[in-house]
Amino acid sequence: MSEQEKQPTADRDRTHKESGEDQASQQEVQDDGAQVSTDSTTPGVPEAAIPELVIISGMSGAGRSTAAKCLEDLGWFVVDNLPPALIPTMVELGARSQGNVARIAVVVDVRGRRFFDNLRESLADLESKNVTRRIVFLESSDDALVRRFESVRRPHPLQGDGRIVDGIDAERELLRELRGDADLVIDTSSLNVHELRAKMDAQFAGEEEPELRATVMSFGFKYGLPVDADLVADMRFLPNPHWIPELRPFNGLNEEVSAYVFNQPGAKEFLDRYAELLRLIAAGYRREGKRYVTIAIGCTGGKHRSVATAEKLAARLVAEGVETVVVHRDMGRE
Repeated sequence: MSEQEKQPTADRDRTHKESGEDQASQQEVQDDGAQVSTDSTTPGVPEAAIPELVIISGMSGAGRSTAAKCLEDLGWFVVDNLPPALIPTMVELGARSQGNVARIAVVVDVRGRRFFDNLRESLADLESKNVTRRIVFLESSDDALVRRFESVRRPHPLQGDGRIVDGIDAERELLRELRGDADLVIDTSSLNVHELRAKMDAQFAGEEEPELRATVMSFGFKYGLPVDADLVADMRFLPNPHWIPELRPFNGLNEEVSAYVFNQPGAKEFLDRYAELLRLIAAGYRREGKRYVTIAIGCTGGKHRSVATAEKLAARLVAEGVETVVVHRDMGRE
């Protein structure tokens, strides 16, 4: 009779149980000895080690490469033109790096052609694993995109035998749903490389992520609505300082212009009520996980009323703890 058979039945059962527990315990440990939680959302990866993920996408020619290089300079691990189906794998590899790859940025666009169709499935996979991801969408007007493609004498990736505008139209249709899901939309139509980098720095350079970041942008209606605006306010209900000869040469940054604007009936009341409305909206944005908001303040030329109001509103947001960037899109264009 073997030694195992000589053991009492209770002892043999206890031995098998302990052996099974040892095997289960070993399965919870990686080859390198790192402990793995059995309820980890990513198999074989500690949940705390899952890296932060940013997906950069948008229109071809809108500045995706510049945005990616900016994040790379900020210490992000950047992968360009990665097939969407491989994004979950990239996240898992980052998680296994033992903290060496804590932030990953992936550039995804229509250059992947048929691979781009897998993006929706990959996003659903990431959500099921509780991976925190943000989508940055680079937008631009048709005119600006055509000029950029013509300046470099390159075809649009989707134009085929057609024109550049045909490729742009096809790309917009493909990206429509992704743009709607984006956490941050940046319109680069009137931005140069340095201005785009400044916007990316403003959103990603901080070590600690604030609850909500706001961009307050003044603009002129005669130059068109900002396409990346989440909220738009129209200040044309106030008298225009343009028709005051001594104020016309100045802009809304001037104290006399600002005083003139806010001495008009309804101006201060509007600012108070709009700031209150923004507090309500901001609370909803936080609940929905939206971290970025662009508030556009417009007047006729984007020089006087909108600039003065944008400055006052931004000061209110800063006083309430909202990290705020002020952009005067059209000031100086007249």
